[in-house]
Amino acid sequence: MAGVVDVALRIIFALLVIPIAAAPGRAQAPDTVTVGPLIGVHWDGGGVLAERVMERALALPPLPALPSGLFTPEWPIFVYFAPDAERFDSLTGGLAPEWGAGIAIPARDMIVLPAYASDRGSPLDLVQTLRHEIAHIALHRYLAPARPPRWFDEGYARIAAGEWDLEAAWQLRLAFATGNAPHLDSLDLGWPRGRHDARIAYLLSSTAVAYLLDRGGERALAIFLERWRETRSIEVAMRRTYGLTLGQFEEDWREEVRDRYGWAYFLANTLIFWFFGGLLLLILYIRRRRRNRERLEALRASEPPDSPAYWLGEESGEGTEPPPTPPNPPSDTRPTP
Repeated sequence: MAGVVDVALRIIFALLVIPIAAAPGRAQAPDTVTVGPLIGVHWDGGGVLAERVMERALALPPLPALPSGLFTPEWPIFVYFAPDAERFDSLTGGLAPEWGAGIAIPARDMIVLPAYASDRGSPLDLVQTLRHEIAHIALHRYLAPARPPRWFDEGYARIAAGEWDLEAAWQLRLAFATGNAPHLDSLDLGWPRGRHDARIAYLLSSTAVAYLLDRGGERALAIFLERWRETRSIEVAMRRTYGLTLGQFEEDWREEVRDRYGWAYFLANTLIFWFFGGLLLLILYIRRRRRNRERLEALRASEPPDSPAYWLGEESGEGTEPPPTPPNPPSDTRPTP
């Protein structure tokens, strides 16, 4: 009963309190649409978009290494589909960076998404963004009262959402080559706000969580999270599950990232690429030259001869007379003195 009352109060808060705080002076109130454990709050007739995005996000596979039941109709998540930049800034308190695609506020079971086209992203990306933010809230709910460090929080959400950025991978290679790749602790203490640095930080965080998955798979990651929840210590859970301290994990992870994204890997793959690329070009050149030679021979066979018969008068034609025979020279009958 208490859970139902709590949900009702949250809906009233979403419909009455949030509009007043978000856009004073605007009379338009939001509406809600419910899809399973998600309650979408929308404006300007955005109910169809909100419903479709939430349906598709819930149709995706379960979140990796987390149990089910972390969000239910009795324990819902409120998803706000901001219709414009003003509303988005009001709902997030203006704390979201200009490139942030969405914001999750786990303490308020709240997600804010931009339902408009901007530098934050396109409405076509809302399903993946919603999946990312749901992963944040689910992870916080499972580990509470422990709070995951920023690198793990962002890394897990990116893995859960299936996000990958090839351009950022090249930026990561450059960062390691120049020694500008930050430590995990620095990612937790001061997450970059600039677009370029944040892209590197996001990719670094996702590779850290991917490294844990590579070491033991999803089952080991689930055990790690379970022990983290029980002990409320990531250090203890890391040591009991993977046999590593956080310091050792970071050293191993950084070495793995250097091998996978460093310049040695890049150069090795570049040489392979140019070898097979050059071989392919050679084969295409030989085939083209052979085809051109065959075409040239066919053209020569169809050309007229250099000295046609009618040029030399050798054609056998009717009405032609043979050339006259020259007369014999006169004979000299005079005696020789």
